[in-house]
Amino acid sequence: MSKTSNQMWGGRFAAGPDAIMEAINASIGFDKRLAAQDIAGSRAHAAMLAATGILSDSDAEAIRKGLLTVLSEIEGGTFEFSTALEDIHMNVEARLKEVIGEPAGRLHTGRSRNDQVATDFRLWVRDQLDAAEAGLEALMKALLAQAEAGADWVMPGFTHLQTAQPVTWGHHMMAYVEMFSRDLSRVRDARKRMNESPLGAAALAGTGFPIDRQMTAEALGFDAPMANSLDAVSSRDFALEFLSVASISAMHLSRFAEELVIWSSAQFRFVTLSDRFSTGSSIMPQKKNPDAAELIRAKIGRIFGANVALMMVMKGLPLAYSKDMQEDKEQVFDAADNWMLALAAMEGMVRDMAANVPALEAAASAGFSTATDLADWLVRETGLPFREAHHVTGTLVAMAESRGCDLPDLTLADMQGVNGAITEGIFDVLGVHNSVASRVSYGGTAPAQVRAQVARWKEVLE
Repeated sequence: MSKTSNQMWGGRFAAGPDAIMEAINASIGFDKRLAAQDIAGSRAHAAMLAATGILSDSDAEAIRKGLLTVLSEIEGGTFEFSTALEDIHMNVEARLKEVIGEPAGRLHTGRSRNDQVATDFRLWVRDQLDAAEAGLEALMKALLAQAEAGADWVMPGFTHLQTAQPVTWGHHMMAYVEMFSRDLSRVRDARKRMNESPLGAAALAGTGFPIDRQMTAEALGFDAPMANSLDAVSSRDFALEFLSVASISAMHLSRFAEELVIWSSAQFRFVTLSDRFSTGSSIMPQKKNPDAAELIRAKIGRIFGANVALMMVMKGLPLAYSKDMQEDKEQVFDAADNWMLALAAMEGMVRDMAANVPALEAAASAGFSTATDLADWLVRETGLPFREAHHVTGTLVAMAESRGCDLPDLTLADMQGVNGAITEGIFDVLGVHNSVASRVSYGGTAPAQVRAQVARWKEVLE
């Protein structure tokens, strides 16, 4: 093969195998996001080494001050990351040596990059779970505000996206409060399960130095050190659980985003989204596009993809550490970024959106939405078996449909022509407000039930 064709084939790696290996091996391009966690872990490790007599107090103090200097450089944007140094751990250690000299070389006593990265990554994921908890709580509070305001507003409830029965706006908002509350529970549960420290597991077998793993675990806010060194360096199920929790929550966000896209359309006109979360068309001046909702709906695919991708990375790996596991971080970083963004955008949309109450009520009154109330009334007041009541109701729906009217528009005589046991009392249940008010079972759509659930959740969240 000619030199020219090799350059064409190699592209940016035309310099040869060294350039290729450096590019495929280096992770500093993305794991520099672990800088704060890496330095926190190193500070805890150095303090422990001094407390156990493995490191002198003077060396530990030099390391402590030097790490703070490195952290300030990174946070200030003056730190120069090197691809040749591969990862965040070696970049920090190399700079620490430049700052404090020979004591920097003692920092790595009793640990490996294997337990170091596992610790850093757990700390980072734990921070993201804390951020998700805050984001979910904020979104739930925004939904509660909407539910409280609209506890009496009637709207159509759908199955198959077909009008089914009237519900209240507040009831619909509270359905998402319940969904996101389960996401919140999963976040808290995942955080509790992953909050153990790998630090001190070293490469895979532990270390012969008399380290105190309980001390470093406590210093980093972990509940305990991990009990098996092989497991400590090779497990990434905490990251997979994070992605699983994120995926379920993202699915809930996407479902709500889809409803907002539908509801804000000219055909529905159920809600108006604020200008802060919408855009106009470049050529059609009448349009107001629900871009934030659409982007939430789309970004969710990246979270699902990250979950599958990391599963594929981990599924065939023997114990303990393999370089494949370097591919865990980009997936988790991207998923976390998009989940946090989607939560914040959804909270903003929910807080700002305005329900079109007349349009909601008009839609709730259409489509024979009180047919089930009619059937229930027949069972309750005339003693008809439900299947027969269902047939009578279907006949009346067909009659109303043929006349181009709704059930409440039929006369008593019309109804008695189908079933003579029907009385004037039927009209007490055919209005949509009467319908929703009658659904007083626990968890039902009645305004009183909605207000009770709102009060319960406000107390829980406050």
